[in-house]
Amino acid sequence: MAPLFGRSRREPTGRPGEWYYCLKHSKVEEGPECPAKDRLGPYTTREEAARAIEIARDRETAWRKDPRWSDREEGEREA
Repeated sequence: MAPLFGRSRREPTGRPGEWYYCLKHSKVEEGPECPAKDRLGPYTTREEAARAIEIARDRETAWRKDPRWSDREEGEREA
Protein backbone atom coordinates (compact mmCIF):
# COMPACT_ATOMS: atom_id res chain seq x y z
CA MET A 1 0.00 0.00 0.00
CA ALA A 2 1.37 3.40 -0.96
CA PRO A 3 1.73 6.09 1.70
CA LEU A 4 -1.18 8.49 1.90
CA PHE A 5 0.85 11.70 1.77
CA GLY A 6 3.94 10.93 -0.31
CA ARG A 7 6.99 9.69 1.54
CA SER A 8 6.69 6.62 3.71
CA ARG A 9 9.31 7.83 6.20
CA ARG A 10 10.60 11.20 7.25
CA GLU A 11 13.57 12.24 5.19
CA PRO A 12 15.79 15.24 5.88
CA THR A 13 15.03 18.30 3.80
CA GLY A 14 17.60 20.70 2.45
CA ARG A 15 19.79 21.19 -0.59
CA PRO A 16 23.47 20.85 -1.40
CA GLY A 17 25.10 24.24 -0.91
CA GLU A 18 23.08 24.92 2.24
CA TRP A 19 25.05 24.44 5.44
CA TYR A 20 23.63 23.35 8.79
CA TYR A 21 24.86 22.66 12.30
CA CYS A 22 23.60 19.35 13.66
CA LEU A 23 22.83 19.63 17.37
CA LYS A 24 22.62 15.85 17.78
CA HIS A 25 26.07 15.14 16.33
CA SER A 26 27.72 18.52 17.09
CA LYS A 27 28.96 18.89 13.54
CA VAL A 28 28.58 20.98 10.41
CA GLU A 29 26.85 19.28 7.49
CA GLU A 30 25.94 20.21 3.94
CA GLY A 31 22.45 19.65 2.66
CA PRO A 32 20.05 16.99 3.93
CA GLU A 33 21.88 14.73 6.35
CA CYS A 34 20.00 14.92 9.67
CA PRO A 35 16.34 15.76 10.34
CA ALA A 36 15.44 19.46 10.57
CA LYS A 37 14.49 19.05 14.24
CA ASP A 38 18.16 18.39 15.02
CA ARG A 39 19.66 21.24 12.96
CA LEU A 40 20.31 24.97 13.02
CA GLY A 41 20.37 26.71 9.66
CA PRO A 42 20.54 26.96 6.76
CA TYR A 43 23.68 29.07 6.58
CA THR A 44 25.41 30.28 3.42
CA THR A 45 28.90 29.01 4.31
CA ARG A 46 30.49 26.17 6.26
CA GLU A 47 32.22 28.74 8.51
CA GLU A 48 28.94 30.42 9.37
CA ALA A 49 27.36 27.04 10.21
CA ALA A 50 30.34 26.25 12.44
CA ARG A 51 29.44 29.36 14.47
CA ALA A 52 25.74 28.38 14.73
CA ILE A 53 25.69 28.06 18.53
CA GLU A 54 27.42 31.44 18.93
CA ILE A 55 25.05 33.05 16.40
CA ALA A 56 22.00 31.59 18.18
CA ARG A 57 23.32 32.81 21.55
CA ASP A 58 23.90 36.33 20.17
CA ARG A 59 20.42 36.43 18.62
CA GLU A 60 18.83 35.24 21.86
CA THR A 61 20.70 37.91 23.84
CA ALA A 62 19.59 40.61 21.39
CA TRP A 63 16.02 39.34 21.59
CA ARG A 64 16.06 39.44 25.41
CA LYS A 65 17.31 43.05 25.34
CA ASP A 66 14.79 44.20 22.72
CA PRO A 67 12.13 46.24 24.55
CA ARG A 68 9.52 45.32 21.92
CA TRP A 69 9.59 41.71 23.19
CA SER A 70 9.80 42.37 26.92
CA ASP A 71 7.03 41.51 29.37
CA ARG A 72 8.77 43.47 32.13
CA GLU A 73 7.58 46.85 33.20
CA GLU A 74 9.97 49.72 32.67
CA GLY A 75 12.56 49.75 35.45
CA GLU A 76 12.23 46.01 36.25
CA ARG A 77 15.43 44.00 36.15
CA GLU A 78 16.02 40.77 34.25
CA ALA A 79 16.13 37.68 36.47
